[in-house]
Amino acid sequence: MSTKPVISIIAPVYNEEPVIDELYRRLSEVMDQIGEPWELIMVNDGSFDGSAEKMRDIVARDERVRTINFARNFGHQNAVTAGMDYARGDVVVIIDADLQDPPEVIADLLKKWREGYHVVYAVRSERKGESVFKRLTAKLFYRLIYRITDVDIPLDTGDFRLMDRQVIDAINTMREHNRFIRGMTSWVGFRQTGVYYVRQERFAGETKYPLKKMIRFALDAITGFSYFPLQVAIYASLVLGLIAVLAVPVVAFLRLATGELVFEGQATTLIVVLLMSSFQFFFFFVMGQYIARIYDEVRRRPLYIVSEVWETASLAGNNADQNR
Repeated sequence: MSTKPVISIIAPVYNEEPVIDELYRRLSEVMDQIGEPWELIMVNDGSFDGSAEKMRDIVARDERVRTINFARNFGHQNAVTAGMDYARGDVVVIIDADLQDPPEVIADLLKKWREGYHVVYAVRSERKGESVFKRLTAKLFYRLIYRITDVDIPLDTGDFRLMDRQVIDAINTMREHNRFIRGMTSWVGFRQTGVYYVRQERFAGETKYPLKKMIRFALDAITGFSYFPLQVAIYASLVLGLIAVLAVPVVAFLRLATGELVFEGQATTLIVVLLMSSFQFFFFFVMGQYIARIYDEVRRRPLYIVSEVWETASLAGNNADQNR
């Protein structure tokens, strides 16, 4: 590319064949109206439909578009990370390929950047086309994260955001494996503000975040930015210990007053044992989540493996198998 891009747009792609042409059309229309040099980095996260062919055709037509092809599916957050690694712009915008986040909002994000903000996150004022369950669980998730994490993560924000080059360079030094980009963005600091928008219905295809992935994503967010789950064990043990201490004089008083044993019988004992065991296994699970993440880090495996990079200058691809 002859002109260094001012704006880099990152769009992770996983089986989005019906959306890609419309994504490119709307993004290019918006960016051409803005009038700054730009590039679009589409990260093919192991798609097995016709997404790769669609992206290759776009790269052949427009030198401002590049495609980073993963060797397999490494996940949405790692795809975003790859985009940030390869981005060359002074400012980077992350947007999902499904067009639920309207490209037209990019102009509003850039306006705030020009006012001197380093991070401009898009805040969802309304979520169209989503089930009541999805909206409710998302609302609970954002509020839970806000309450228990050690950083101030804005409510109702996703990965749709703009980041200055200073912020991108700072985040690129953070190579942790269980990634939560929006938490990492808040952790690095700098001047941040939000822009409200209405999240649209998915243009086509199906969601790539079913309940199982949402739960795993929530675990990554909580364990990556909070020790609260581990601290809960301390609080629970204190409460149970206090109950046990208070129960001694109560049981003694009832025994003396009535002359009968209180809470006698195997059923009561079994219930208490089961209750205590459930607490123990729950906290073993919590500890296991943290230990598993430590194991991920000490193995020092790359976050992703690139099989090819497609750009107009060389559609034959860069087969260097770059590991990051």
